[in-house]
Amino acid sequence: MNTKDVLHELRTRSGLSQDDLAEKVFVTRQAVSRWENGETVPNTETLKLLSKIFNVSINTLLGSPHPLVCQCCGMPLDDSILGRNRDGSLNEEYCQWCYADGTYTYSNMDELIKICIPQMVKQGFTEDQAREYMKQKLPTLDYWKRYEELSDNGEFEAFKKQLIREINDFHVEGLPEVKSLNALVGSYVNLAYRLPSGMEVKFLNDQATYLGNQLESELGGGRCFGVLANMDFILICTYEAEGANPELVLYKKR
Repeated sequence: MNTKDVLHELRTRSGLSQDDLAEKVFVTRQAVSRWENGETVPNTETLKLLSKIFNVSINTLLGSPHPLVCQCCGMPLDDSILGRNRDGSLNEEYCQWCYADGTYTYSNMDELIKICIPQMVKQGFTEDQAREYMKQKLPTLDYWKRYEELSDNGEFEAFKKQLIREINDFHVEGLPEVKSLNALVGSYVNLAYRLPSGMEVKFLNDQATYLGNQLESELGGGRCFGVLANMDFILICTYEAEGANPELVLYKKR
């Protein structure tokens, strides 16, 4: 698809008239019409506005002229997994696991490789093949080439260590010592907990990225502990395979 078709599809799918869209991006209806007729293309600032309105990348608005790849982990990118800047806008350089709300979530290449290997094994790699591939691939990506420039001098790693201390200080029965926290996207871990009233509630934002981990319960019974946290809260729960029958153990605001 080219830009004119992409814009027409996004506008009509959103239920907007040309006048409606023109008002949102501060142009005339005639300008929108010219975009959709292929006579002109929105300028850079307007493309940024359109990206926010339709929640798609500028690359998508331009007809996806080039494939996007996360410049931290090497994952192919589409709009559904793009990271976000502090202002909520999409960042086309990173996935939401490696870059969340303007923060880079990995500062150790070996740690990232360890996280990626199980996912690559599911795709048919052996562990050795996955490890070797990542060791060759990561140094070629922009984040790792510019790490000294982009690094926060260990601030985020210090924050993770503080969270780990706070979680372990709860001494939750059956929860093994938490030693690491990884980036987890809300939509993958946003379980629905049943309240005494019978109502089911979710506590997370599907679009946000959190820090967390899964650990097998020391009490057995086939249940796992899930640990999630961010700047504002710590959540600990248990569940069965595939997140079945979740139970909230602890939710504490920080």
